[in-house]
Amino acid sequence: QVQLVESGGGLVQAGGSLRLSCAASGNGFSRKSMGWYRRAPGKQRELVATINSLGTTGYTDSVKGRFTIPRDNAEGTVYLQMSSLKPEDTAVYYCNYVPWREDSWGQGTQVTVSS
Repeated sequence: QVQLVESGGGLVQAGGSLRLSCAASGNGFSRKSMGWYRRAPGKQRELVATINSLGTTGYTDSVKGRFTIPRDNAEGTVYLQMSSLKPEDTAVYYCNYVPWREDSWGQGTQVTVSS
C-alpha cells in the first residue's frame, strides 16, 4: 500500500508563502496523477491543484496564479508552492491521487493564514 505523508504547513501572514511537500512510498509514482486537496473549517473538501504523469497541471480558480504543483519523480514527491496567501486559504491540506483513493488519505498539514 502506498503511503502519502504531507508536511510543510504552518502559520503565515497574509501575502506570505509556504511550500507543502507530499512524500509517496511505493512504486509507480511517476505514472500517477496527483493532487492537493484542502478542507477549510465548515466547508467540504476541495481539489485545488493537480499534476498528471506528463506534468500537465490544473488549478481551481481561487488559486490560479498563486499556487503551483511541481513534482519530483526521482524523489517520489509532489509539492504545493503557495504564494500571496490569503486568510481564505486557511485549511488542512492533503495530497492524494487523482481521482482520490479512500485508503490513501494521510494526516494532512495545517495551513493558517492570518490577516
